[in-house]
Amino acid sequence: MDKIFNPEMIQGLVKNAISWLSINGVNILIALIVFFLGRWVAKRIIGIMRKGMTRAHVDDTLTSFLCSITYYAALAAVIVAALGQMGLNITSFLAVLGAAGLAVGLALKDSLSNFAAGVMIILLRFFKRGDYVTVAGTSGTVEAIKIFNTYLTTPDNQSVIVPNASILGDVIVNVTANDTRRIDLVIGIGYGDMIPKAKKLLEEIVTADERVLKTPAPTVAVSELGDSSVNFVVRPWCKTADYWAVRFDLLEKIKLTFDEQDVSIPFPQMDVHLFKEGQDQ
Repeated sequence: MDKIFNPEMIQGLVKNAISWLSINGVNILIALIVFFLGRWVAKRIIGIMRKGMTRAHVDDTLTSFLCSITYYAALAAVIVAALGQMGLNITSFLAVLGAAGLAVGLALKDSLSNFAAGVMIILLRFFKRGDYVTVAGTSGTVEAIKIFNTYLTTPDNQSVIVPNASILGDVIVNVTANDTRRIDLVIGIGYGDMIPKAKKLLEEIVTADERVLKTPAPTVAVSELGDSSVNFVVRPWCKTADYWAVRFDLLEKIKLTFDEQDVSIPFPQMDVHLFKEGQDQ
């Protein structure tokens, strides 16, 4: 232990450190100034960029993503400049960094796939926060779009995290992308009921609801002569936000009105014929 920490060795190390600092101290100081000044400038640029995009009413998710990417790219450039000011061989450093990046990329190819998909989703804006979507077989309201995953909340308040690569590789259904939606109902009546009467009742029920839009006009028409019923299609339009409320109310109103007006709504039935043993069939 005494041989390792002998005074002569310590004195030599101190002299070498002082000598190195005397030669490179100015460069180190300049490198630190470049780093801190560059980081400050990067933050200021990002602040200005964020304010400009907010004033331009750019989507919050896109704003956050672009600002983050720009900041880290600027910070990387500042670090490289600072290291170069210290006298380090930047070419060798970048080569080593590139090799390390390749190794990490191969190890994290699934994560990078999600990252690339997240970039595409954010830039192409297939949906935004607050939209109700069906992605990768899951339906829910978009709570957040992150670089690697998209966070959904289902109607029964479950939180679902969907990898972005799964979203981009499957069909995307944005339910709330448009301001209006069409409600598609199939209402059956019995073959013994009067078609004109049932059609008139359905038209009155639909037009009586103030939430149903006048344009496009609702459709009420016979669509099929089924096995046990004459089927009508009832297709009113409403605002997307009113879709489920209008749908539920119309179904309830149709059932109550048909009961009052003696219009039957058939249900599947099966006739069973019984034969005595030995009787010819």
